[in-house]
Amino acid sequence: MRRLILISITLVLIVAVYIAPAQLEKNMNKVLPHPDYIISKEAETLHQTLTIGDLHSDSTLWARNLLERSDRGHVDIPRMREGNVALQMFTSVTKSPQGQNYAENSSEARDNITLAAIVQRWPLDTWSSLTARALYQAKKLHEFESNSPKELMVVESSQQLRELLQRRKAGESIVGGMLGIEGSHALDGKLDNIQVLYDAGFRMMGLQHFFDNKLGGSLHGESGAGLTDFGSQAVIQMQRAGVIIDVAHSSEQVVKDVLQLSKAPLIVSHTGFFGNCASDRNISDELMVSIAFAGGIIGVGYWDAAVCEATPQGIVKAIRYGIDLVGVDHVALGSDYDGSIAAPFDTSELAVLTHEMLKAEFTVQEISKVMGGNMMRFFKNNLPAQ
Repeated sequence: MRRLILISITLVLIVAVYIAPAQLEKNMNKVLPHPDYIISKEAETLHQTLTIGDLHSDSTLWARNLLERSDRGHVDIPRMREGNVALQMFTSVTKSPQGQNYAENSSEARDNITLAAIVQRWPLDTWSSLTARALYQAKKLHEFESNSPKELMVVESSQQLRELLQRRKAGESIVGGMLGIEGSHALDGKLDNIQVLYDAGFRMMGLQHFFDNKLGGSLHGESGAGLTDFGSQAVIQMQRAGVIIDVAHSSEQVVKDVLQLSKAPLIVSHTGFFGNCASDRNISDELMVSIAFAGGIIGVGYWDAAVCEATPQGIVKAIRYGIDLVGVDHVALGSDYDGSIAAPFDTSELAVLTHEMLKAEFTVQEISKVMGGNMMRFFKNNLPAQ
């Protein structure tokens, strides 16, 4: 009997340590079933000439080696190369409320990421510290770069971005990764942690995620509040340090407050447009216009709550709406890959967007800007010089 109990315990541990993390992600990050996409020769040829970037992916959250092609999730380095992606923003998720939804979430709800950290065998300090969770995900990306510097380059400055693009232009198959944060509860309530996270390579910080935090209200929180005094101090200090602010998931009042306070353009890293998709996930068109007018950039997502129709055609429709609303220079890609969404394609299949944009009579200039040109210009102009 004792031997049987020991065997049972061993099997449970094997499932928890080796099988559960993979199954967890397979359940969370799905690719919607679809027949193979047919890409025209014209679209394929154009796609290979583009410099492509994506403003939002949560891939460092999961127990995968991003240097290896995986059969789960949406993004890894081999699939980025297959999709001709030059630069991916990897956003660190540090807290997510159980039962998360777009209508209302309590900051006191049980946290999903604590369980994920335990199941995926993260270091012990990440079980309680949100800053430690962000630092651990940054460390993972830097280790991927160290293990394969000819495949991945972590970009932290405009100079490094130019170097990445020059290397790609010279024929290298290297891809770039940047570090962002999904909600500044990752500061653990301490302004000094802005510099700690900056030193770890983070160059974009979202202010909120699915719940209100010490900086202010979430679009999906309980208060609808604007920036707190702490939030205002954080915005000022972030911009002083050279951090770009992301207002995806922020309440409309927070967005208004940041626009008044900010001395630099903002990012909405992953979203849709309310006039195209009247979802609780999307802020008003008027605010999007204000963000663009101030020089900001808006990443269009690939999932149903952002674009309503999670198909290549639906995403292209949202992109067209965005161009017509805010201008072609302010629209980019913001997939939310590996962010617990069901996407119509993974990053290796990205040519389907080029194909559908050509079908929808986008100009080559519009396609080039949306697929990555705008993102590259924005970061060249707004990242620290060195």
